[in-house]
Amino acid sequence: MGPRNYLDRCISVDIIRLTYMKRPGASKPSRAVDAKAEALRRQGALHPHPDSVRDEAFRQGEFFDSRDLVQVRYEMLRRHQVDGQAVTEAAVAFGVSRQAFYTAEAAFEERGISGLLPRRRGPKRAHKCTAEILDFVGQWRADSPAEKDVTEAIQKRFGVSINPRSIERALARRKKKR
Repeated sequence: MGPRNYLDRCISVDIIRLTYMKRPGASKPSRAVDAKAEALRRQGALHPHPDSVRDEAFRQGEFFDSRDLVQVRYEMLRRHQVDGQAVTEAAVAFGVSRQAFYTAEAAFEERGISGLLPRRRGPKRAHKCTAEILDFVGQWRADSPAEKDVTEAIQKRFGVSINPRSIERALARRKKKR
C-alpha cells in the first residue's frame, strides 16, 4: 500500500462519519419534537402536504407557516377576496384544486375560521340504528335472543339491513349513556 496523503485521511474520516449506521434491530433514534407541529397535530390543523404551498409569503418569512392548514386556507381566501387574485392563481399558489378552494370558501362563509379546520366526512353516528330500532331489538331479545333472527326481523319490519355488530355497538353506546 502506497503512502497516504492528508486529503485521503480526511475523506475517509468524513465518509466514515457520514455513513455510520445502526445495527438492524437497534432502537430508533429519538427525533427532536417540533412543539408547533405537535400542537397543530393535536388540534387537527397540521397540513398534510406543506410542500405543496408555493406562495411567496410562505417561502420567505417566519410569520407564515405552511404546516398550519388553517393559516394556509385563510391566506388563500384572503388573496382572492382582498388582493383580487384569480381563483385559479390562488389555488395553484396554495397547492389545492379549484374545487378545494370553493369548498374552503363555502365553509368559511358558513362557519367562519372554524370552518377552515378539517372535519370528518361521512355519517357522524349510527344512522340506521334509530331509537325505535334499538327498542325493537331490546324487546326482541327479551322474547328470543337469536342474533340472525333479529337482523331479519329488522329488515322485514323497518326495511333496513343492519350488521349484527353495528347493533351491538349501538346497544353498548346506549347502555353507556344510561
